[in-house]
Amino acid sequence: MATSLICGRLTASLRNSGARSKINSASKVLGGSSALLGAHGAQQPPHLQQQQRSLSLHEYMSIGLLKEAGISVPAGMVASSSEEAYAVAKQIGSKDLVVKAQVLAGGRGKGTFEGGLKGGVKIVYSPEEARDISSQMIGRKLYTKQTGEAGRICNQVFICERRYPRREYYFAITMERSYQGPVLIGSSQGGVNIEDVAAENPDAIVKEPIDIVEGIKKEQAVKVAQKMGFPAALVDEAAENMIKLYEVFIKYDASMVEINPMVEDSSGIVMCMDAKINFDSNAAYRQQKVFDMQDWSQEDPRDRQAAKADLNYIGLDGTIGCLVNGAGLAMATMDIIKLHGGTPANFLDVGGGATAQQVTEAFKLITSDRKVQAILVNIFGGIMRCDVIAQGIIMAVTDLDLKIPIVVRLQGTRVDDAKALIAASPLKILACDDLDEAAKMVVKLSEIVSLAKEAQVDITFQLPI
Repeated sequence: MATSLICGRLTASLRNSGARSKINSASKVLGGSSALLGAHGAQQPPHLQQQQRSLSLHEYMSIGLLKEAGISVPAGMVASSSEEAYAVAKQIGSKDLVVKAQVLAGGRGKGTFEGGLKGGVKIVYSPEEARDISSQMIGRKLYTKQTGEAGRICNQVFICERRYPRREYYFAITMERSYQGPVLIGSSQGGVNIEDVAAENPDAIVKEPIDIVEGIKKEQAVKVAQKMGFPAALVDEAAENMIKLYEVFIKYDASMVEINPMVEDSSGIVMCMDAKINFDSNAAYRQQKVFDMQDWSQEDPRDRQAAKADLNYIGLDGTIGCLVNGAGLAMATMDIIKLHGGTPANFLDVGGGATAQQVTEAFKLITSDRKVQAILVNIFGGIMRCDVIAQGIIMAVTDLDLKIPIVVRLQGTRVDDAKALIAASPLKILACDDLDEAAKMVVKLSEIVSLAKEAQVDITFQLPI
C-alpha cells in the first residue's frame, strides 16, 4: 500500500530533503541489509521507520567546518561567478585545480548541465580554464540520478587544489538505532559508492559503535584505522583525524559526517578530500550558525513555506491534497485514499497545536500544487481542537477563494462546535463522519474534476439541501 512509498520519502527527509531523494550513504550501509548489520539487528520494515529531519550543507561549507576543527583538507575557495572563479584560481596559486559544482545532490560527477556540459566535478590546469568551466556551471541546472528531471540550480562552484592520493578510504560517523548511538564506519575502498561496496563485499565495511556518554576513545579510532588498512606509520594520524571528526559530529549536532574519500596523500599525510555533513533539525535552536547557512535555492519552495509555518510537508505526485494532524493518521489517510483508487498529492501534518493561521498556510501549500483536484481534511481532535481547525478551514477557503471540492472529516475535542461552524458558513465544504466514506467521496470528486479539466468544461458543486 501507500505506506511503504510514503515512509520511504519521509525517511529520506522531512521538509528538507532534501532534498529529497536522499537516504544518505552511511545510513544505507547500516540499515540497508541485514547481512551488513549482522547480529545488531535486521533492517526495520518501512512502517516502523521514523521520520528523519536533517539539514544538508554544501561541500565547501562542510569543508570549512572541518578546517576550523584542525582537520586536514585541500586548500580551496568558493566562487559565485566565472570571473570570481578566475580570481580564486589565481589566488590558490596552483595550476592543478578541481572545479566542483555546489549542488545538494549525489552523483554530481556523472551529472549533466543545461547547455550540455558533462560532469559537475572537473579537473582544470589554469585560472582561464577554471573561468571557462565555471561559466558552464554557474546559473545552470545540473541533472543527476538524484535530482531527476527537475535538476538543481548551481549558484556556486568550489575551486580547490588537486591532490594526488596514494590510497583512498571511506569514513563516516552516523547515528544508528541498532547501536543505540553513534557508530564509526570505515572501508579500505573509498572514492566509490559505499552502497556498492556493502552489497558486493560486506566484509570490507568496518563498524565501531561509540558510547555517546563516554565519547570516542583513542584505541577505538586506532582499531578502525588499522582495519581500514592505513599503513602503520599513518595509523595514529588517521585516528587523530577520526577523533576530530567525531568532535565535529557532537559539537554541531550532526546526524551524519561522511568523508569519501579520506586519503593517504602522495606527500605522506592523511587528508579529507570531500565532506558531507547532515545536521539534526531538532537542534536548530542551538546551532543557529549552521542553520543560517541553509541554501533554500536547493529546496522545493514549498519546503521553505512549510518550514516558516512549522508544518511537516512533503509534496508527492497525486491529485488529492491531504491535511491531517499526526504523522500516523496522515499515513493512514494516504493509504485509504490509495485503497479507493486515488493518489495523494502530499503528506501534510499540521501537528497537535496548530493555529487557524497555520491551517490557512497549510491550504496555501496544498493548493500551490496545480495537480490537486480535491482536498481531504482528516482531523482527530485530542490535543488539537476541532473548532480551531474548522475556523482555519473557513478562513482559508474564504481568503484563497478555493474552487475545488473539500471533504472534511472531524472527530474528537469540540467536534460539535466545529460542525456547527462549518454548517453555518456559506462555503461548500462537504462534512463526513466516517473516514472510509470521506476517502471514497474525495476520490470520486477528484475524478470528476480531472475529467472536467480534460474536457475543458467548468463545473460547480452544490451541497444537498
